[in-house]
Amino acid sequence: MTTSPQGPARHARRPEPAAPAAPPVPGPATPPAGTAVAEVPPAPPAALTGAAAPRKPVRDRYFDLLRAVALFRVVFYHLMGWSWLPVVFPSMGVMFALAGSLMARSLKRPPLDVVRGRLRRLLPPLWLLGAIGVTGMVLQGWRPDADGHPGWWWLHLGYWILPLSDPPYADGLRGVHGVLGPDWGGELAGPLWYLRAYLWFVLLSPLLLRALRGLPWATILMPVALAAVLEFGHPALPGDRFPSALTDFSTFGACWVLGMAHQQGVLRRIPRYVVPSVAPAIAAVGLWYALGHGFRQGHDLDDIPFAQALWSFATVLLLLHLSPSWPVWPRLLRPFDRLITLLNSRAVTIYLWHNICILIASTLWDQLWRFETLELHFTWLLESSWPELGVTWVLVALCVLAFGWVEDLAARRRPRLWPDGRVRHGGEARGRSAKTGTRGSGRASGEAL
Repeated sequence: MTTSPQGPARHARRPEPAAPAAPPVPGPATPPAGTAVAEVPPAPPAALTGAAAPRKPVRDRYFDLLRAVALFRVVFYHLMGWSWLPVVFPSMGVMFALAGSLMARSLKRPPLDVVRGRLRRLLPPLWLLGAIGVTGMVLQGWRPDADGHPGWWWLHLGYWILPLSDPPYADGLRGVHGVLGPDWGGELAGPLWYLRAYLWFVLLSPLLLRALRGLPWATILMPVALAAVLEFGHPALPGDRFPSALTDFSTFGACWVLGMAHQQGVLRRIPRYVVPSVAPAIAAVGLWYALGHGFRQGHDLDDIPFAQALWSFATVLLLLHLSPSWPVWPRLLRPFDRLITLLNSRAVTIYLWHNICILIASTLWDQLWRFETLELHFTWLLESSWPELGVTWVLVALCVLAFGWVEDLAARRRPRLWPDGRVRHGGEARGRSAKTGTRGSGRASGEAL
C-alpha cells in the first residue's frame, strides 16, 4: 500500500504562444559573404538534464530490512513461542511504524485517494483467505446459529470483507486427519487482528497527521497515555470488540504516529543525544512492569499491553533515530537482497497464511511418531521444533506461489510467481541487482503491511 511513483513526464511542456512578429527592418536579408556567424549549440535533451521530470523517490532499504526481520520474527515466534522474542525485536510495533511512515508520505496526495488505495491493496488477499477459510469452516459444520442468532452470524461475516472488527471463525473444528490439526479456524483467523488495527490506523491517519503537525509530541504520546488509562483506570467498556480495538490502538498507536513523525521530520528537530538517553529509560520501565506482572513463558509482552506499549515505543524510537538512509545495500547485506525483496513483495500473503502453515507443519511432523524406529532412536529429533520451522517455510513458499499473485493484482501490477527482484529473460525486474542497489518507489515491492 504505497503511493504510485511519479514517473518521467511523457510530454514536453506546451510552448508559450509566440510574440507578435516585429515589423521588418530594412537591411540586407543575409550577412555579407565572408562574415562569420556564431553557431548556437542545441539545448541538451530534457531526458539528459532531468529538468522535464522529477526524480523518482529512492527506496529505503533500511525499512525493507526492518520489515523482513519483523516478518521472519513473527513466524519464528508463533512456532517456537519463546517469550523473549518480542523483547529482542517487537515486530508488531516495528511494522506499524513502517506503515505509518509510508502512510504519511502518501498523504501528500488527497486523503480519500490514499485511503482507497490502501484498502485496494490490503483487502483482496484477505478476501481470498476468507473465501477458502470460510468455505472450509462451513463444510465442517459452521452454521448461522454459531453466534446465538443467525442475524449476527451473517452480519459478522461482513468483517471478512471489511475488517472493521475481528472476522468470526468456527471453534472446535475437527481438522483433516494427518494434514490439518483441530481447531484450525482459530489459527486461520489469529493474525487478522493486525489487519483490523491497520485498517483503523489507515482511516484515522488524515486526522492523526493533522494533529501531529499542530501538536507533535502530544499526538505521539497520546496512545501511551491511553494505554495507562486502560491499565490503571479499569474503565468499563461495552462488549468485547470495542475494548479489543481500543487496546490495540493504545498499544501500537504511538508506533504508527512515530513512523509518521519520522517521515515528517519531527524526530530530526530534537537534539541527537535525547533519544539515546530517554528511550532506554522508557524501555526499562516497560520491562520492569512486565517482570512485575507475570512475564514468563506463555505470558509475554502480548499479554501485558501497557508493558508492550512502552517497550515497542522505545524500541521503535531508537530504530527510527538510527535510521540510516540506504538507497543501496551495504556490502554485507547484498547477498540477502533477493530474500529481503521477496519478503517485502509478499508480506501480506506470508502474514495471512503463516499460522495455518505452522499448524499443517506440526500436524505432518507429528505423523512421524507412528514409526517405531524414529520413536525409539530419534526422539530428540521428533521433539525438536527446528525441523517444523523448515517445513513451515516450505509451506509458506508454496502459499507465496499459490496466492501471492493476488497482491500484484491488488497493486495493479503484472502478476509474478516469485518477485525477488531478479532480472529475467524477456523483461526487466522492477528491482535492480544488489550490486547497484534496488531503487524505486514503494510499488517495487509490496508494502501493504
